[in-house]
Amino acid sequence: MAYDPKLLEEIVRCVMAAANENDNTVPVGVSNRHIHLSKDDVETLFGPGYELTPLKDLSQPGQFACKETLTLIGPAMRPIEGVRVLGPVRKASQVEISRTDSFVLKVKPPVRESGDIAGSAPITIVGPKGVVTLKEGCIIANRHIHMSEEEGAQFGLKDGDYVTVEVNGERRTTFYDVQVRVNKAFRLEMHIDTDDANAAGIGNGTKVKVIK
Repeated sequence: MAYDPKLLEEIVRCVMAAANENDNTVPVGVSNRHIHLSKDDVETLFGPGYELTPLKDLSQPGQFACKETLTLIGPAMRPIEGVRVLGPVRKASQVEISRTDSFVLKVKPPVRESGDIAGSAPITIVGPKGVVTLKEGCIIANRHIHMSEEEGAQFGLKDGDYVTVEVNGERRTTFYDVQVRVNKAFRLEMHIDTDDANAAGIGNGTKVKVIK
């Protein structure tokens, strides 16, 4: 049989595609405490006409860390300073913290999907030009996995599904009820907070296995 580079290329492509379809691993992204702001709250905290300053792009397209940081204050009156603002601006402001942070602030945030802030905990945000007290908006983000539509199809999952995720290593762990979020703009990554990452002994880029 004569050597056919095009045929060889096609065989390699098929083998790689099959391998990817059978690979149920997902990279981890660890989210530290952070703040999302509405346009009005940006201006209250930093001054009229102020615009957030991008510092670096995040893993999900269109999302970025800002140079700006703020201070959080809860009923304990023990501030947590230097909390990073993430962009772009949102319709409503939201603060995402860990359970450990909630003990410091003495707030009782529910575990929620990002954006689901109705009835969540109140929190005060202090900026260089003003103060914003949110009547609701402080949450602990649920464990979730971002997937593109193509990746969702490869995993056999759709937006809103829940899966179990297995973590191997020195501190073997299983995460239950991990929400799947599918969108054409997403890139494959599982998001957990610092408490979960420390408990499992993992960090950014660690590969974990999805168990449907």
